[in-house]
Order: sequence, then C-alpha cells, then structure tokens
Amino acid sequence: MQAHVERSDAGAANWVASITYRSQASRALSVPELQSLVGAARGRNRSIGITGMLLCDGNRYLQTIEGPPDALDRVWESIRHDPRHGSIEILSEHMVPARLFSGLDMQLCCRDGRRARSPAGSSGPALLVDHIPAAAGFALAGDDSRLNALIGDLVNDGWVGDALVRYLLEPTARMLGDAWLADECSEIDLTIGLSMLQLAGHAVQSRGSADKIRKSRYSVLLATAPGEPHLLGPSLLGDMFNNAGWTVDIAFPGSDEALARQLRSQRPDAVDIALSDALPRHHALARLRETVTKCRGAPDELVVVSVGGRLFAEAAATALTVGADHARTSAAGTSVRLAQLIEQRRMGS
Repeated sequence: MQAHVERSDAGAANWVASITYRSQASRALSVPELQSLVGAARGRNRSIGITGMLLCDGNRYLQTIEGPPDALDRVWESIRHDPRHGSIEILSEHMVPARLFSGLDMQLCCRDGRRARSPAGSSGPALLVDHIPAAAGFALAGDDSRLNALIGDLVNDGWVGDALVRYLLEPTARMLGDAWLADECSEIDLTIGLSMLQLAGHAVQSRGSADKIRKSRYSVLLATAPGEPHLLGPSLLGDMFNNAGWTVDIAFPGSDEALARQLRSQRPDAVDIALSDALPRHHALARLRETVTKCRGAPDELVVVSVGGRLFAEAAATALTVGADHARTSAAGTSVRLAQLIEQRRMGS
C-alpha cells in the first residue's frame, strides 16, 4: 500500500502533507518500549521537519504525521514496513495550509493513564486553556462557523496566531485523541476533528483580523444530477453543511445547461452533484462526466466539484472517472474535505 498525498500547485508551495492512519499492533508494547519507539522517531522527525501525534490503545494505533511531502514519503515508507504493526488503513491524506502540531515532533498518548508527556505539554495561559473543551466539541461536530467565531473572539482579545496554535489548537487535538482512547469518538470522528483544527490553524495564521476569521465561511450548491429523481443525498448534506456554517443552496436541475446557469448566477465555492444513494447507477457515469465538464466551464473562477451516490460509496468508481475533485463515500466529513479543497484552490489561484 502506498500513500498518494494530493500535491497542490505552485501557489501553495508552503503547504505541508498530512496522513492519518490506523493499524493493529503485532503485539502489545510496554510503556518503556513505546517511549523508546517515539524517542527514536522524534530524533528523525526533528531533522526532516515532521510533526504529529501517535495514539495507542492496547493493540490499536492511530497516528497523524505532517511535514514536507518528500520527507513525509520517506517516513511513510518506513512506517508501512515496520513489523511492529499491520492491517494499516489510511483514514485521511491531503495537503494542508498550516501545521496542526507545529510544536510537537511526536506526541504520544496511551490509554489507562499511560501518557508520555511532550515538552510542549498542554498547559498555557488559563484563558486559552478554558476554551479547549468548547473547541474540541466544535471540531468533532464539524462546526467551523462556531469554531471560527470562538477564534475570532480570542483574536479580538489580543491573542496572536502562534499562541492560539500552541495553547488552544494543539491541546484541543490532544483532547480529541483522549476522546478516541476513551472510545468517545470513532477514528472517522477524530480525523474530521483534526481536519477542522487544521483549517482553523490556517485561518489564524493567514486571515489576520478577528472579523475576517469570524465571517470566514464557504458556499456550496447541492444538486442532483440532471434528471436524477432521488433527493436523499442533497437533503442529508444540506443539514450537515448548514450546521457547519456554510451558505447552502439546493438545486434539482433538469439539464446540464440549467445547472451551469445556476453556477454562473450564484458563484458558489463548491458544487456537489448527487446520483442515487439507493441504486448503483453504473450506466450514469458517462452522463455525469458530461455534467461535470459543463460545470467546469460555467463560472469564471474554477469551482470545486464533488460527486456522490451509492456508485461512489461502494468504490465502484472514483472522482477522476468523471473529472471531479472529490467523490464522497459518505455524507460525513464532506464539508471538511471540500473546505480543504477550496482553500487549496484559493492558495493556488
């Protein structure tokens, strides 16, 4: 198995690659063995710019690593051939505009009170520490609107980006890790939460003013494929995007031309085109490819195109098959992934 992290264009040259994976331990390691493993990794990671977090729950591992793409490729090659674990499954792999673990060459957290503390720790100014539980809740819920509002208020109070990352976002990531260790959230929940924090880290480092951070939001047009009678996908997504603070419009176009006109008129940041969530619709691929092509040519600025439906959920096709940027295998996490693609597109434009 290889990791294929999506590279951004030259305009996003300062982005870093990020991989989150889970695996099964070949045997349960003792705390001293885990500390030795992480200690060796830290020395290597410092020298090549890799940061991240490793969670251990008895026989399970879950890790996020981030850094320069070439360095991350080398580390990943070592990880996937390490005999101390197997059944490796990549949960998330993408380019991100800001590090989430900027002060941590590798944080180790273990269940049942076995915790190897990082020099960065989770202590910090009390006023920021008090906001960690709320930030964790917003991240797990995929609620970027309330997370951005919280960060905007803190920026307005005088907190700067480095302090917010070190004393709010990084400890919040560790709190999410603790939730996973306690079986209070799933691996997918954790991955979505970490992605939310990565986007928040980008916001505090790049958008400057409190007002811009608070008002930072995205727009999406949720559409059925022209002629598609099944409406479940857009309906489910609409609630999720609304809860995440997006500006949402839903369309049931009768033709590609009608969908293109709506895109030209509304100019959303992204469009999601849904096939049936009940039926495979293999015969619809060629038609959907034409629809995506028309969408690409509609607005002056390139829009992020997502596709969904049972056909994609069952991995019978990929986004590249129809020319889309993203194929959702589930409604869960779609708003976070599209936000990442929108930011990547903005940085590359």
